[in-house]
Amino acid sequence: MEVTKLNHPLVSHKLSILRNKKTGTKEFREIIGELSTILCYEAMKDVELEDVEIETPICKTIGKKLDEDKFAFIPILRAGTGMLDGLMKVIPNAKIGHIGMYRDEKTLKPNTYYYKTPKNLESREVFVLDPMLATGGSGIDAINMLKESGAKKIKFLCIIAAPEGIKKMQEIHPDVKIYCAAIDEKLNEHGYIVPGLGDAGDRIFGTK
Repeated sequence: MEVTKLNHPLVSHKLSILRNKKTGTKEFREIIGELSTILCYEAMKDVELEDVEIETPICKTIGKKLDEDKFAFIPILRAGTGMLDGLMKVIPNAKIGHIGMYRDEKTLKPNTYYYKTPKNLESREVFVLDPMLATGGSGIDAINMLKESGAKKIKFLCIIAAPEGIKKMQEIHPDVKIYCAAIDEKLNEHGYIVPGLGDAGDRIFGTK
């Protein structure tokens, strides 16, 4: 399975702001969106385009066109919704689904409480969104459900990934490409990424 990590000075700069516990909700939310936009550009490097005839102020020419209807963005609730606006700036006509999960603090395993996706997933390229790939449990379960619904081409976009989560995802879903802004050191005993940035959902929505 391919893992693509963003490698750019501006990304490193933005990550440092995200990691800082003094960064406020507004700035944190905005930077999550900015990094998500960059991740979307990276994840779309291999998409197919169609030729289209257009007319510039000078002459007619052949341009390239993207079929936005072939894309579906599926954030894992609730933190994944913080990435959604960043992707919608790139493909505003993509279809949107939601998968609601919460983590059992004792077992660290995800529990699903909501699942709603666009129709015809088999004909779309699906981007699963979750800021943190920690244990990998939520991402793996979400992808399991999407595959059961017919999705064949899936990419996983996150801000920060832990080696443990990447390894587990590779074992269960070797066909899913991962795109991230950083690969951190490890998980701690509570299943949080180290050094990480804390609980992404709480920091995006200001709930802690």
